[in-house]
Order: sequence, then C-alpha cells, then structure tokens
Amino acid sequence: QVQLVESGGGLVQAGGSRRLSCAASGVTFSHYAMGWFRQAPGKERELVGGISWTDYSTAYAASVKGRFTISRDKAKNTVYLQMDSLKPEDTAVYYCAADFLGAGGGVSRFTSEYDYWGQGTQVTVSS
Repeated sequence: QVQLVESGGGLVQAGGSRRLSCAASGVTFSHYAMGWFRQAPGKERELVGGISWTDYSTAYAASVKGRFTISRDKAKNTVYLQMDSLKPEDTAVYYCAADFLGAGGGVSRFTSEYDYWGQGTQVTVSS
C-alpha cells in the first residue's frame, strides 16, 4: 500500500521558517520524481517545486524561488520542503506527490502527472 505522509505544518509568523516532511512507503522511492504543491482557499492547486528522481535537480515556482528549498533523503524515503522568509500569501494546504519515472527526468507542474498524493498539511502564515 502506497502512502505519502506529510508533517510539519502549523502556524508561523511572517518572515519565519518551517520545514515540511513527506515520508513515502510502499513505493520504490528512488524511481519517483517528488513534487510539492499547495492549495489556498478558492484557488487551484499549484506546484511549489519538485525534485527529480535522476540527478536530484530541483525546480521552483517563481513565487517561492530563493525562499524555499526541496531536498530528498534516499535512505529515509523522505522529501523535505524548507520554507524561509514566509509570507502571508504562502498560507495554504501543502501536499507532496509522487510521479513515477517522472517528467523525463525533470519535474512536472501538472497534477495529472502525479500518481500518488499525501493528505496535505496546513501552513498558516500570520502577518
């Protein structure tokens, strides 16, 4: 049974930091590109960034580039989203997702490309 379990969400003040984790089980983790998405109330789910399964290269949305960092730990089957310099507009439910042999070695921004999803974790940034 495939499971992606996010953790680390919560309330943080603007300018602060938060690290989200996504632990994968039931999959060969190394064969999956991993994406982090977020969805704010009334908005579509959007890609925050992701990390490839080949060379661990990363890609980020323009809105978070330079503030967020994605990494993965093969031994722990876990992917991380380090969020720094948080802004109120970063408030959303954050989801991790797994894309089998994803995106030709890159990261897809399309939710339909992802095979598995976590349950989401709420991040609220107060001003």
